[in-house]
Parts: sequence; structure tokens; C-alpha cells
Amino acid sequence: MDMPSDLPVIRMKPKTDARRLRHGAPWVYANELVTDRRTKALAPGSLAVLEDSDRAPIALVTVNPESRIMARVLGAPDSGPIDQAWFATRFAKALALREKMFDGPFYRLIHAEADGFPGVVIDRFGDTAVIQPNAAWADLRLEPLVAALQEVTGIGNVLKNASGRARGLEGLDDVSGVLAGQAPDAPLEVQMNGATYMADLTGGQKTGLYYDQRLNHAFAARAAKGARVLDVFAHVGGFGLAALAQGATSALAVDGSAPALALAEQGAAAMGAADRFSIRQGDAFDTLEALADAGETFDVVICDPPAFAPNKQALEAGLRAYERIARLAAPLVAPGGILGLCSCSHAAELEKFRASSIRGIGRGLYGSGRDYALIHTGFAGPDHPTHPHLAESSYLKALFFRL
Repeated sequence: MDMPSDLPVIRMKPKTDARRLRHGAPWVYANELVTDRRTKALAPGSLAVLEDSDRAPIALVTVNPESRIMARVLGAPDSGPIDQAWFATRFAKALALREKMFDGPFYRLIHAEADGFPGVVIDRFGDTAVIQPNAAWADLRLEPLVAALQEVTGIGNVLKNASGRARGLEGLDDVSGVLAGQAPDAPLEVQMNGATYMADLTGGQKTGLYYDQRLNHAFAARAAKGARVLDVFAHVGGFGLAALAQGATSALAVDGSAPALALAEQGAAAMGAADRFSIRQGDAFDTLEALADAGETFDVVICDPPAFAPNKQALEAGLRAYERIARLAAPLVAPGGILGLCSCSHAAELEKFRASSIRGIGRGLYGSGRDYALIHTGFAGPDHPTHPHLAESSYLKALFFRL
């Protein structure tokens, strides 16, 4: 592997503020760098030393001239070779946090920049890990990365998930596969909050299961004892199954994906709650309208949609969609019930998402004489740490209202 003394140098433009990088910011954009022919010729994933405009070293970075995020910080300029030992040190630090916070080996082990792995996500499912190497530097170094992962954790099976738009932005392929051991031949059972979830690690969405909602599942489930629950955008039954585990009388899961709902049904059966669980496949907006037309109400309604605002360009349309969801869901909540509204769009900051949700609830309840109050704001769990200089790492918001 490259040693810092052997590395090329890339330099920030004059009058470009380098203080944020010295204070811990992890990204350098193409418009902040001197992009001469030599810099543009660097292979995606190459290492380099980043200097300020006065030629003072700032950081060891990985470079991708094909990406708008042209450089990602890996450490101090003298960080040493990016080899198995380098990976192992960072894995050990990440693992120590998770082992303090969770009883079993089911969690997000690496949350990209916040764990010192720019662009890399690793979810652990017992003896199997699923890696999303969404940056060129990691894709090039999968061999020492996987070796270090197995060394530190003892994991036997390592899978690569190459889905998602992030790899395309880095100029990477979309070929998934097995990096070590073998892929499970059936969905795995994952226990969270007393519920059983079925995680399809090879054919499911992303890495197979969303760990980020664990704490919000737990909050909603506490309000669901003896309740009728509607879980919209349910995926594999996230909120609905957690509610059943805490004594909900029934849960209806709505999702557009038949395979995801089939996994939700398997989870309900595995936890002995099949008789209290039902599914409805279809468009969420259409289903909410149909339930209202039928006069249905529920004690707890949760809406956990995909990212309606995946970037700033989609923000206004996304906020309108969040408002519409709130407007359609609010009338379905029985008096005294709970409405949970979630967003995984990093571009929709908390204040804007909250304002859209409140507008939607107000419109949905207009003329009913009902009031409402925000009782809890939730975020992702400790296995999804927030990088203090990267708003994108704090993407998940969950608002719970009493109606």
C-alpha cells in the first residue's frame, strides 16, 4: 500500500477556507481544489496528501476525479499505509461502541464517515456482515478490509451489496456477491424489541434490514399496548411487529412490495402473532385514501416512507409529499391516538420536515375540532452515529403526535 511520502499532492484553491477541514470536516468538493491535468489523471480511489493553498499539509485523503466529492479525508497526513492493520484499528473502535450498546451482534457496525470509513456501510447479522462500499477507495481495498473485519469480529460470512445510486456517482459497478464464507440460503431471523424480523441479505432492500429505526420502534410499541396499529410503508413489518410484541391487538402492514410483506408475515408467524397481523399491498397514498373512505380508524398510525427528498433538488417536492402523507394519515387516528411520521431524507432538515408534517396534520383535521401535540422526536440509534461536520449522517427523523 502507498506510504504518505510516496503519495501525490492535491491542493486547495487560493482563498478557499481550509479551517473546516482542520476542524474535522470529511469532504472536499471539486470546486475547492486545483484540478490540473495531473490531479484529473489520478485513478479513482487513489490516495493523496491534501495541502492548503500555502502548501501546508492538512490530511491524508482518497481522491476520485469522477465524483463531485473529489476528496474524502481518511486521517492526518502521516496516517500511514491503508492496510489491514489500519482497518483493524478502526473496526475495533466501532465494535467496542456497539458491544456496549447492544446485547447481541445485530447492528450497523460501520456508519460511513462517522466511524472513519468514508462512504462505507456495514450491517452485521450475527456471523454474517453485509458491506456497501459506496466509495472507490474502499472498493479497491476490499481484500484488507474484509480480512480486518473477520480478524476483529470473528465473522465468517461477508457479502457485498452494490445496489444504490451512491456507487453510480462514484463510477462503480452494481455487481453484488460473496466476499468471504457463503451467503445464507434463507432469510435470517433478527430479534429487536421483542419482535422477530426476517432479513433477506441477498434479495432484500439495501443490506436486508433497517436497524436505524430500532429506538423509534420501541417508542411506538410502548404506546401500542391494546391498540389497533396501522404501519404504512411497513417494509418487513418494522413498526407493526414491534407493536405486536408489546401487546397490540392487531397490526395492518401496508407496502408496495409483495416480497417485503411476505417477509413481514413470516416474522409475525415466527413470533406467534400471525393471527393479529394482516397485510395490504398497494400504493400508500391510495391505501390511506381507501381506508378513510371505508371509515377505518386506528389507535396508532405510523408512516415511514422512503426518502421523498434524496437531494436538495428534490426538497420542495419531497416536503409536499410529507405534508400529503400527514394530511391523509391524521384522520385515520382515533381520538386520543398516536400518529408517527418519519423521514429518512437528509435534505429535509428537522425543522422543515416538522413544519410540513404539522401543516399536513392541520389540513387533515381541519373542521374536526380535534387538537394535536408533538410528544416525542426520535432519531437513529447509537449504531448510526452522526458525524459532527456532516449533516447527511443525521438523516433520520421521527415525529410522534398525540391527536
